[in-house]
Formats: sequence, C-alpha cells, structure tokens
Amino acid sequence: MPYTNSIKKYIKFAQSYLFSTMDALSDVLDSLKLKAVVYQKICFSAPWGIAIAQDQYSQFWRLLKGTCYVSIPGEELIRMHEGDFVFVPNGAAHRILGHPNNASVPASRYVAALQCGQPLFQGADEETLLIGGHFEFSSSVHHPFLRSLPKAIRINGAQNEIRFWLEQAASFMNDELSSARPGSQVILGKLAEVVIILIIRAYIEEGDLARGFLRAFKDPRISASLNSMHATPEREWTLEQLAAVAGMSRSLYCKEFKRLLGETPLAYLTNWRIQKSKEFLLANKENICEIAEKVGYQSEAAFNRLFKSKVGETPASYRRKALGQTK
Repeated sequence: MPYTNSIKKYIKFAQSYLFSTMDALSDVLDSLKLKAVVYQKICFSAPWGIAIAQDQYSQFWRLLKGTCYVSIPGEELIRMHEGDFVFVPNGAAHRILGHPNNASVPASRYVAALQCGQPLFQGADEETLLIGGHFEFSSSVHHPFLRSLPKAIRINGAQNEIRFWLEQAASFMNDELSSARPGSQVILGKLAEVVIILIIRAYIEEGDLARGFLRAFKDPRISASLNSMHATPEREWTLEQLAAVAGMSRSLYCKEFKRLLGETPLAYLTNWRIQKSKEFLLANKENICEIAEKVGYQSEAAFNRLFKSKVGETPASYRRKALGQTK
C-alpha cells in the first residue's frame, strides 16, 4: 500500500506540473479522452521482427535492453538505444525489428502464439526487452493537434528536465509491470498518459516544427491567444481582442495564425466551441440554451444552426443519438 500511494502521489504531481504550463494543449488532450493500455514486458531473442498493422491506436515503445529498430513505410529507419522512446501517434503501420534485414510476423500472429503458451522468438541468442502500449483517442474529436503530429517521434535517453521525468515515469511503469500489486492497471494507464504528454512536450521544445498546432506553442504570441480562447470560449472574442492578447497587429496576427494552424483565428475558435459543446451535451443535463451560452452564443437558434452546419445534426439530436436515447 505505501508503494502504491507513492506512485499515485508521483502521478498527481507530474500531471499538475505538466498541465500548469500547457493550458490550451491540456484542454485538447482532455477532450481527446486518452485511454491507455500498457502491454506486459516483451522479450525477444534474435532474430525477431513484429509487424503492426495500421489501426486507430497510437503506439509507444521503450527499449529496456538489447537492439531495436522501428521501420515505417516512407520514413527514415529509427534505431533505438536503451532508454529511448518511440511514439507512433496516428496508428501508422510499422515494424519493430531486432535488425533492419529481419523478417517480421504480424502482431496478431505473435499475440495468438503467446496466448497459446508457445511464444515466438525465444532462444539463447541476443535478448531484447521492450515495454510497449497504445492509446485510443475519442473518435468524435477532430482537431489540428492530431494533424500536426508526425508519423513517429523518437526521444532519446539523454538527460534533461523532461527526460528526467520520462525516466521516472518509465521506472515506475517497469516496477508495476514486474509486480502484481492491487490497482496496477489503473496506475499503468495513468503513467502511460504522463509518458505521452512528456514525449509531446519534448517534441514541442526540441522538434523541427515548421507549422501546425504544436508549432504555435513555440510562438509566445500565438500561444497566448490560443490559451485565452481555451480559457474563456464563452467570451465574445473579436480579432482585435485576440490580436491584442498576442501583442500583434490584426493583419499580422491573422496572417501568422493561419500560416501556423491552417485556419483563421475565428474559424479555430468556432471549431473549438463546437467541440466543447459536444462534450457538454454528453457530460451533463444542461439545456441547449445554457450550453450555447457556455460556448459563447447568446442565441440558441444561432447556436443550433451553427452546430447543425458543422456536425450535420442539431444539438438535441446529437445528444439523443450519442446517449442512445430514442426520444
């Protein structure tokens, strides 16, 4: 019990530390409703290779021991060193290999053999030890954040503040996987969420980002306006007010915002308001008028028209269908 409590305290502290400095991104990640699954430790003996088909999940891998490569079609081969993380955010098909020339078997075949008690790639040759897992994002969320992620993110084991916390989270994850303590699945899921947020933070700070939602966080002016929109979506924002928050002229602000995010500030704000309204419709029993006001619309009729134009149905219909109601 004391050990479990220490892990919970770490998770609480780490989440507080992360979210205190990433307001708009925290808001987006919360809307994505991350659901994490951490696999049991994976042990291979050379030669080995696993092929992961394209799917809706976001995979992550951490190399604990041995040699590992990650191959994604059309991308440069990634060689992992012990302590490295690789995150495949958008479910791209990829292979994890002990050597670039190794053949690979489908992940489904590997799992089936494991479940039958006949695991593949077991022997006396060089051993590789991995921790892996996947995330599922809410299918109802369509946000430029997802489009701004590359096919793969590699974070090496070199030490700095972010990697220190990554190492701490990974160490706790490793300990939990090595034991059968009560509540371990919940703790592993939360630790995995912290790991992915840290990987994204490292990518923002260290990645070569030309444009996109994550690149906007490198621009203190644009990020200030994004944080303001997310903090108070109910406010009747104008371009002049948003430009003032960014400390830019209106024309320069609009140009730079669209260059980075691919849409105008007011278009982004509208799309985010619709996303928040979808969450409010499913999370509570407030009436449509109250929800409209919470996302910045004083007219219920105007909100209904806008929601239908964006979602394809009225807010009331969306709520009924999503909650499985017939009336």
